[in-house]
Amino acid sequence: MTNNMGKLDRGVRLAAAALLIFAAFGTKVAAAGVLFWLLLAVAAIFAASALVGNCPLYSLFGLKTCRDC
Repeated sequence: MTNNMGKLDRGVRLAAAALLIFAAFGTKVAAAGVLFWLLLAVAAIFAASALVGNCPLYSLFGLKTCRDC
């Protein structure tokens, strides 16, 4: 699997995942229901793609945000 995400993109995704997890657990807006699970699912996808360094949608559209890949 080749990397198609740069360091800045990966950092932004990890930060977004952390914010989504906080929104799911730390606020009463998404305390229960579909919104809670949706926030957790999106956070998991963001975190996994950031840790692996490969975004499936970037591959689908032929995008790359890294300089040396």
